[in-house]
Amino acid sequence: RENFIHLCNPHLEKMKEDILYHFALGTGTHDFPALFGDVKFVCVGGSPSRMKSFIAYIAEELGFASPGGDYPNICAGTDRYAMYKVGPVLSVSHGMGIPSISIMLHELIKLLHHAKCSNITIIRIGTSGGIGLEPGSVVITRQSVDATFKPQFEQVILGKTVIRSTNLDEQLARELMQCSKEINQFNTVIGNTMCTLDFYEGQGRLDGAICLYNEEEKLQYLKEAYDSGVRNIEMESSVFAAMCNLSGVKGAVVCVTLLNRLEGDQISSSHDVLVEYQQRPQKLVGYFIKKSLGKV
Repeated sequence: RENFIHLCNPHLEKMKEDILYHFALGTGTHDFPALFGDVKFVCVGGSPSRMKSFIAYIAEELGFASPGGDYPNICAGTDRYAMYKVGPVLSVSHGMGIPSISIMLHELIKLLHHAKCSNITIIRIGTSGGIGLEPGSVVITRQSVDATFKPQFEQVILGKTVIRSTNLDEQLARELMQCSKEINQFNTVIGNTMCTLDFYEGQGRLDGAICLYNEEEKLQYLKEAYDSGVRNIEMESSVFAAMCNLSGVKGAVVCVTLLNRLEGDQISSSHDVLVEYQQRPQKLVGYFIKKSLGKV
């Protein structure tokens, strides 16, 4: 059964051309079905360099790699986002925070619609701060919750507050968990992910330029988060989940934890250790894609 992207915007049908400004792509200048029609998996992450390394990794895993082969940035006409493609896999950077990933997702969802893609799975792979987990643990998100632990994304539209659901696809989460068990290389859990509006005060850190609370208050808040089911903290999952839900797309968030926030605020692991940690979501999602394509 073909499941196509659901666009919640009737105005798009009246437009002669749709310019995806932040991708430097447009329906009047590019053949979207020819460029992207075979895409089945989209992986998104904050860093352009990390998403380029992911496409090189998945090309090797799927047997698409060629000796000395390079992977051109499809969005080279802009410096906002980077996009790479190998076979049925699209790899896109989204920057940091809800506003940045939101802009990217609006244009990505329209791109997939214009390309007539069907049965799409979108997975965010990234880094996060863990709560009560050893650094290097991977968290598959059950629900994205806000800073008050509610599973919702709140946005002001035309002066009115709109609240949207942030549940993620349960079956997809279970499939990813099964893949991690089969790989058996690192600790993986399914848990809630808290999505905050900033990296410092919003996540209860003591090391920002501004901090008007004490360590005891910080630890009490993080323990309340843990007791509510939160296992990690990042800054993009809520709007990601909300937009996947509205577009009828299967979505998942897979993030590695770089530290245990109950034990500190600063990321102090060596560069080599952090690089290995950051490869864990790539390995898990890469294995999932290979398995989905019958290549395992």
